[in-house]
Amino acid sequence: MKVSLVVTVKDAAGTIDRFLESVRAQTLAPDEIVVVDRGSTDGTLGILRADDVVLLEAPAASIGRGRNLAIEVATHDMIAVSEADCVLAPDWLEHLARALEAGADVAMGYYRPIARTLFETAAGAIAAPEPHEIDEARFMPSSRSIGFRRDMFERTGGYPEWLESGEDLYLDHRLRDLYADMRFVPEAVAHWRIRPSLGQTFRQYFSYAEGDGRAGMYPERHLVRFTAYSVLAYAAARRSRPLLAAITVGGSVYAGRRVRRAFRMLPARPAARAAAAALIPGLMAMIDVAKMAGYVSGLLQKSRS
Repeated sequence: MKVSLVVTVKDAAGTIDRFLESVRAQTLAPDEIVVVDRGSTDGTLGILRADDVVLLEAPAASIGRGRNLAIEVATHDMIAVSEADCVLAPDWLEHLARALEAGADVAMGYYRPIARTLFETAAGAIAAPEPHEIDEARFMPSSRSIGFRRDMFERTGGYPEWLESGEDLYLDHRLRDLYADMRFVPEAVAHWRIRPSLGQTFRQYFSYAEGDGRAGMYPERHLVRFTAYSVLAYAAARRSRPLLAAITVGGSVYAGRRVRRAFRMLPARPAARAAAAALIPGLMAMIDVAKMAGYVSGLLQKSRS
């Protein structure tokens, strides 16, 4: 079975070398690597031209457009997808290919955060569920770690080229709608870099939620978030101690799982764990604000278009 690995890049000079090194270290090497550059100006193109990849240049293309172009050019019917800011585990592609060879339409890989600071550890604990927390029947895989059969991909109509973010989740929904055989492969691990600052993290989640709004995805989830914060504002305005206490307990339970994830990522030092436990609730609230603002922005864009 031959597998094409497809990747889109833009201004990835700081990460593409390590990504390609992890590709070359695979226990099952991809039969071809197709890379679409979406208009890099930082030296990424020079690095790619010196490497043994099939390179396409598509300045100003969206991520979805870039991925569709790469898959169109790929010559094999088994497609693996990742991102240039990832470092792939050595057996990543082998596990994805094994699931596809066993009959899966989609092999849903796993991803772990690369966390170098306390902030990145906290952000990674919020973003990445652990394998035992994932329900295979409902999991929506990121395209930083996924493999699929070309025929099933073509039935979906491909990645939405009009979305600037959330294009992989949109594809996931189409695959679920088509009752694709989607199998979770936790051994296929892609390590990915966490945004290192508050500003970058805010913009990241704003963009994700903006894509949800434009595509009409997860309205119930966003409604729950708006409702929860509306109730919090009401309780604070009325100084309702019982309601504020109930909200505090509920928020603590919700944050508790993320705190436990952070503890498992950190060394067993009380000071580091206490700092993470203090940081995570505030960071979660900031992310919620970003999501609410982004979702409203996406809804407005959808209404105008």
